[in-house]
Amino acid sequence: MSALTQYIDLYRQSRAEISAGSAGALNALRPAALEALEGCRLPDRSDEGFEKTSIDAMFAPDFGVNINRIALPCDVASAFKCGVPNVSSLLAVLVNDRFVPTAPLLKNLPDGVTVMSLAKAAELYPDIVSRHYGSVASLKSPGTALNTLLAQDGVFIRIGRGVRLDKPIQIVTLSSAPVPMLTVRRMLIIAEPGSEATILTCDHAMTPDIPSLASQVVEVIAGEGARIDICDIEESAAKSSRYSQLYARQEAGSDLAIGSMTLRNGSTRNEFSVNICGPRCESRISGMAIGSAAQHIDNSSNITHGAPRSRSNQLFKYVLDDKSTGAFEGSIEVTPDAPFTEAFQTDRNILASPDARMHTKPQLLIYNDDVKCSHGATTGQLDEQALFYMRSRGIPLDEARMMLMQAFMTEVVDTIRVEALRDRLRHLVERRLAGLDASCSECSAGCKSE
Repeated sequence: MSALTQYIDLYRQSRAEISAGSAGALNALRPAALEALEGCRLPDRSDEGFEKTSIDAMFAPDFGVNINRIALPCDVASAFKCGVPNVSSLLAVLVNDRFVPTAPLLKNLPDGVTVMSLAKAAELYPDIVSRHYGSVASLKSPGTALNTLLAQDGVFIRIGRGVRLDKPIQIVTLSSAPVPMLTVRRMLIIAEPGSEATILTCDHAMTPDIPSLASQVVEVIAGEGARIDICDIEESAAKSSRYSQLYARQEAGSDLAIGSMTLRNGSTRNEFSVNICGPRCESRISGMAIGSAAQHIDNSSNITHGAPRSRSNQLFKYVLDDKSTGAFEGSIEVTPDAPFTEAFQTDRNILASPDARMHTKPQLLIYNDDVKCSHGATTGQLDEQALFYMRSRGIPLDEARMMLMQAFMTEVVDTIRVEALRDRLRHLVERRLAGLDASCSECSAGCKSE
């Protein structure tokens, strides 16, 4: 039996319970998802683009699925420590897929902004959720189709027309279960025309000694002239696996920045698919991965230019130590309808150990002559001359290595447009490279979420 078969069988046996634990708009897409999965399988290493990460193997273990919505034990109060120094954020907690708002969120949420349970939003705003849910995420992906088949809840974020948020929205995701568990969650983010917002997500494992798997699909709709920043920080555990797929659609004049930071994990596959549908858009995807022990981090990024005079930039950097492995596959596609496109892609990697491994595959698909595009990838070791120079000045070897790796990551950190978040990320990277706990749940002086 394939990994996919067990979940299809679970759905067929429990479709009434799955639907009862969710809402109309989510339930409406399940038949199409089931049809898309018929005769299908989850990708493995024989598939192009998955040479280093088998999604089938990731889902193969006998994980439980909480289809009856049983309240699992979790110290939600501990999540309140996860904050950004000197930034007042609108904080909510996602325990597995169960949305838990905080009092400051309910108190300080401005008019025109909605942050709530996706299932609840489907009940209160059925027209809005039905119009956008599943409109960007493609059921052609078996992982997305499986998520659509089983997802019962998640997060709904809507920034109203012309609303400009001066506080980041922060979603702290906690994986917590007493037994090995598959968590299936969705995020639907709608930035209406002329709106501006920053969204920070932090992913943590509250039961690090118990194997867990998260299937996450994020849909982002950036309306005309909207500006939205999304930063995702994963700080989970060695027994955690995560398959995250982010889909975004940009309308004319919109500005989208996506940052993905993997600081500690077990096995992770992140996919980013951005479709530029209107002219004069700006799009940026940046990623950072720090691997040690046996960590595995795989990022796949695609930006499709379907309209003229837009710009995009993809920047990914990895530092891999011990026996960790990394993979990056990125592509830029420029359609015949997208003249005067400027698109750039860079992947740079450091192997800090002879046993570390990196796989990289940049691609350009250009179907228009009036463009300016480039791509490149490099993989190497730390600069021995720089290490020698630093040691000759009395800097210990371990400290010199850490300083060089931290400097290497600066370019990615600097893509974060919120200053306090950028400073916090520098601190997390420094601690992670020093071998210390890099958890953003560490609450230092100045942490607040109000």
